[in-house]
Amino acid sequence: MKAMVLAAGLGTRLRPLTDDRPKALVEIAGRTLLEITLARLRTFGIREVIVNAHHFADQIVEYLKANANFGMRIEISREDVLLDTGGGLKKAAWFFLEDAASRDESFIVHNVDVISTIDLVKMVEAHEANDALATLAVQKRDSGRQLLFDEHLQLCGRRAGRDREAEIVRPVPRLEPLAFSGIHVISPRLLPMMSEEGIFSIVASYLRLAGYGEKILGFRADQCYWRDLGRIEDLQQAEQDLAQKVVQE
Repeated sequence: MKAMVLAAGLGTRLRPLTDDRPKALVEIAGRTLLEITLARLRTFGIREVIVNAHHFADQIVEYLKANANFGMRIEISREDVLLDTGGGLKKAAWFFLEDAASRDESFIVHNVDVISTIDLVKMVEAHEANDALATLAVQKRDSGRQLLFDEHLQLCGRRAGRDREAEIVRPVPRLEPLAFSGIHVISPRLLPMMSEEGIFSIVASYLRLAGYGEKILGFRADQCYWRDLGRIEDLQQAEQDLAQKVVQE
């Protein structure tokens, strides 16, 4: 199984830490966010990864080289301009379509700035059991951006802000708002279906395809530890959690 690590962001909320390095190389307890993410993927048997890079991309290349790619095959997808999650995946699609085995196997997309105990094996099993186009790890927690699901955890819409009107692509009587956790399992069948061009969020593709009846499903991970590492205070809390073994790889 292959994976993509989304690591191209500017990390503006982590300044001044990201004034001279990419977000992926910010450290927690002496380890970079990229190393922590790669180690977690390795734990689940993943040995082939593509990492997108933009901000201080050369530093990521040199860091991986200095660490012998952590014993993995790692490719870099350089973005001259930030392509967002959808554009980034579309540019890196070749990695998941390069041979017959890859074209038949689901893959994981993981934000570099999240840390969690979400069980990727169970998530992949649920994805494949439901023959989904994409499966998104979601939780019932407070968030300014919520995805909206029906009783079968089929994506039906989103609410991009607390005061904004919901965007509904599949009207159903009851919608449950859940927060996306930045971890996806994706079927390679999705890649040629991404008709959006340039800079775009993968959620835009998900919503469009869900509106056409494609299976874009949620995977409930409410009991799992999860933390976004986008702010300095989040890094500090995650470091405490690691020290106290609240979260382990």
